[in-house]
Amino acid sequence: MDAQNPNAPSRAQSAADRNPTRSRHHTGGVIHDNTRHTTRFTVIGNHLTQHPELSLLAIGLGCHIQSLPTGTPADIKSLAARFKEGTTRIAAALRELETHGYLRRERVRTATGRIITRTTSCNQPGRRREATSADCPAPRPRQAAADRAPQPRPRKALPAVPQPTQAAALALHRQATDLLTGLRRHDPRLLLSATDTAHLAPGVIAWLEREVTPTAVRHALTTGLPDDPLRRPAALLAHRLTAQLPPPPPYRTPAAPPPVRHGLRTCEDCDRAFRAPETETHCRDCRTATPFTR
Repeated sequence: MDAQNPNAPSRAQSAADRNPTRSRHHTGGVIHDNTRHTTRFTVIGNHLTQHPELSLLAIGLGCHIQSLPTGTPADIKSLAARFKEGTTRIAAALRELETHGYLRRERVRTATGRIITRTTSCNQPGRRREATSADCPAPRPRQAAADRAPQPRPRKALPAVPQPTQAAALALHRQATDLLTGLRRHDPRLLLSATDTAHLAPGVIAWLEREVTPTAVRHALTTGLPDDPLRRPAALLAHRLTAQLPPPPPYRTPAAPPPVRHGLRTCEDCDRAFRAPETETHCRDCRTATPFTR
């Protein structure tokens, strides 16, 4: 019978010595019983599944979206029909994924003119493929509350309007301004700012120069407006002033100037009143008389 070595540590002691941080009496924690997948599986990084800032709903939703085949609907309504969390919580989770770079949503117009939302899922934010338009942005850096406040969008320039053919009189400017400021009485949505009115006034003057009455101009600008709210009423009016500009009036031969009407004068010979230039001092009868009779 072999002699035992009293200095050899037991199996349990050797395992504990190799991992000092492991408690000898620890029995909790997850234990993995893994089987290798060969079909119907998705590789997802631990940077998503163990993300320190994402909510559990956002992590689960991100994993679900990454597992979907290309072309599967991933909008809020489709996800709400699939899960019971509801549209509000799902929308908040999608915004979290967008903020950290795992998702990008953009509105695009199809060939038929329909507006759709295109969703792009990114399994590694910040890692870009070569020359693709669907790359995902890197995670947004955390900013202070003041920096995250929404910034006002720059005001888009209004479309150009027709310009008068010549320097318009002050009366035409006043008439065009009064017409534009009075449009709100016909439709409250056509309330214009002073800047918009100054931009549109030359277009109205161009119509008035073409012998269009103010009533006809007002009718062209206010008839057939869409029922939906007008986001930029001034842009709509500028488009109508340009697209519906009538042709110039037919050419007319200028009228002959009226004859000059001279003032009354008194003949120096017969004291008769007559009309003549200032250089004439005698009436027609006295001018035609013989010199000895005068």
